[in-house]
Amino acid sequence: MKHYFESLEEAIRKNWKNPALSDYLGETFTFGMLASSIEKIHIFLELAGIRKGDKVALCARNSARWAVTFLGANTYESIVVPLLADFTPDNINSLVTHSESRLLFTDTEMWRKLDIMKMPGLIAVVSVNDFSVLWAADSKLTQIHEEIGKIFSQRHRGGLLPDEVSYPKDNAKKIALINYTSGTTSAPKGVMIRYESLSSNITIGHNMLPTRNGDALISMLPMAHMYGLVFELIYPICDGVHITYLSKTPTPRTLMVALKKVRPYLIMTVPLVIEKIFKNNVIPQAEKPVNKFLLAVPGVHGVMRKIFHRRIMAGFGGRVRYIVIGGAALSPQVEKYLHMFGMPYSVGYGMTEAAPLLGFERVGKYVMHSCGKAVGDMKIRIDSEDPQNVPGEIQAYGVNVMEGYFKNELATGAAFTDDGWLRTGDLGVIDPQGNIYIRGRSKNMILSANGQNIYPEEIEAIINTSPYVLESVVVDRYPSLVALVHLDKKRLEKDSVDNEGLQNILDLMHSIVNRQLPSYSQIAKFEVVDEPFAKTPKFSIKRYLYK
Repeated sequence: MKHYFESLEEAIRKNWKNPALSDYLGETFTFGMLASSIEKIHIFLELAGIRKGDKVALCARNSARWAVTFLGANTYESIVVPLLADFTPDNINSLVTHSESRLLFTDTEMWRKLDIMKMPGLIAVVSVNDFSVLWAADSKLTQIHEEIGKIFSQRHRGGLLPDEVSYPKDNAKKIALINYTSGTTSAPKGVMIRYESLSSNITIGHNMLPTRNGDALISMLPMAHMYGLVFELIYPICDGVHITYLSKTPTPRTLMVALKKVRPYLIMTVPLVIEKIFKNNVIPQAEKPVNKFLLAVPGVHGVMRKIFHRRIMAGFGGRVRYIVIGGAALSPQVEKYLHMFGMPYSVGYGMTEAAPLLGFERVGKYVMHSCGKAVGDMKIRIDSEDPQNVPGEIQAYGVNVMEGYFKNELATGAAFTDDGWLRTGDLGVIDPQGNIYIRGRSKNMILSANGQNIYPEEIEAIINTSPYVLESVVVDRYPSLVALVHLDKKRLEKDSVDNEGLQNILDLMHSIVNRQLPSYSQIAKFEVVDEPFAKTPKFSIKRYLYK
């Protein structure tokens, strides 16, 4: 397995004058500029007294400079602590301190919200916008920053040359970063990820999602989350891809405009985004009576599917070869149309504790409704007497798996079985070919009064097929199940649905859903929730808020 630093070096040297990182409609770093910026960050960290293995926190909105900062700190061999910009200021203050970070990179907007008195271990706070010092415990640190350009010029007269780009590769077993995960059922924990775990994931990306010269990518996932960090920064940059960053999660309309401009080879997304695109634009067209009829007529349906395929692919920019979906369960209704129209999609499975990938399959070999097979050298097992038919906890073993939780031996111990396998907390089965099928979260499973296991995600998938439902959560209110639904207000207004009409829709939905469910998992009633459900960074619903 090649160290990801070696791949990064090769990409920088090969693509020196090519664009590497851009902000959408903003500034661009070439690979040569990226290398020089990394070198300047190394100089600053060195002169500031940051040692190899010291923690450096990074908390800011997605941007090209966020990426430059991460790569600079990570190749210096400091332990990077990416913190989500969506964390509350108090959480950020607390996590900077808990992680024992000595330096904080942030943006000016975030800095105004933070309290330096609550982060006593810091020696300086540095802006990712222009790498200026926002605060320093010692004025010498400010002076060091002001001297970086001069020192860089002294060390690299005439500028940094491609052959001078070299990063350490004898650190595979060392901790590369600590990623604080915001789970749906617990407080954030600091996941310790080794360099070899990152390198393994990058190798998997390189082998299963091969790139071409001139490929471009749009990044819209939070880079402080492992999914976005690895597959929208490290893997593509190591393959010489030009990455363009959207500063925040886009609306479907904004995303479609950006896709047509950038024309990416890969769309890396969570189900919520692809589901909104299909539910707003594709499914209504496909379900028009005339189209629905033609899509079912032998000899004609193939032509119709090709027409839809071309239209959708053109909307995605026309160069997409892979659509990779992960982070949460994909709606079966949306997957039906992805498959019907020949979209080059695959659904993966992972978690922060696996840096992040556990399961994936190449586009074209992916089996519907699964989440791929065990990746790389990873091993997957189901804690069940009949793993092919009876759901059990999905457990994993291999190089991708974390070292443990930082300063939390109790949580680390609980995360592993006695024989060293990672407990994912997910329930699933695995077929004879090794395809993994997730049935739900073990913590979400509801035990009925007669002892039956109920997986709320399966019920929610049925509820979400309603054109009026954006998302739903099934909760246990013993002895009954209740469905909380967040409705599409624009659709209701468009169809002139009043209060009486809304009740009729809910009653009809109630009847349709329960006809598809066994008696022990039927819904007692539906409750409308006005606001979207609160979510984690990977757009999983924070279920613990809705019990």
